[in-house]
Amino acid sequence: MLDAAVRYAEERHWDVCPGTWLEAVEGAERCSCGDTGCAAPGAHPSGPDWAGRATGSGAAARRMWSRRPKASILLPTGHAFDTIDVPESAGFMALARMERMGLPLGPVTHSPDRRVHFFVLPGAAAKSEGLVRKLGWQAAAIDLTARGEGAYVTGPPTRIGGYGTVQWVRRPTAANRWLPDAEELISPLAYACAREAADTRDRSR
Repeated sequence: MLDAAVRYAEERHWDVCPGTWLEAVEGAERCSCGDTGCAAPGAHPSGPDWAGRATGSGAAARRMWSRRPKASILLPTGHAFDTIDVPESAGFMALARMERMGLPLGPVTHSPDRRVHFFVLPGAAAKSEGLVRKLGWQAAAIDLTARGEGAYVTGPPTRIGGYGTVQWVRRPTAANRWLPDAEELISPLAYACAREAADTRDRSR
């Protein structure tokens, strides 16, 4: 966790913030927040002031994770990047299509809650709803979400309780340092989400 957090700060110039972590309690793992019903055990902010504790300094990140080596890695959105989050099946469908089309892509993560997160330029959260509406859909209806200022994504290799580990689908590399704008990805993402939503409705009938 320490190495990953330092790498994000030093190599990508991303802000990082330590979140909660998993603790062994009576033979079971529980979130450090103490809530036995925690929805994201070991992988959420440890307090309301979490954003103010985020740092883009590799040295500061090293100090933070040296004190809490098991702390999850939170990557604040709205500064270096926003994310567009879609359901797992729609995300992989859209990713395959975008690769065939040769569209520029940034890093992409897959989380244990079966969501795929596409890293894009900041500002996506403010305009994604309008972009989806122009294509004829409502973002909420097709389960497409954008995260910007005040939000975060969980960075690999954070483990979320017994659900699994956040993983890179497309790792951060020198080749994808320059992130795409939301406009470049929104059409294939919205199409895949709308198709998945329609398939889900059909299966429920």
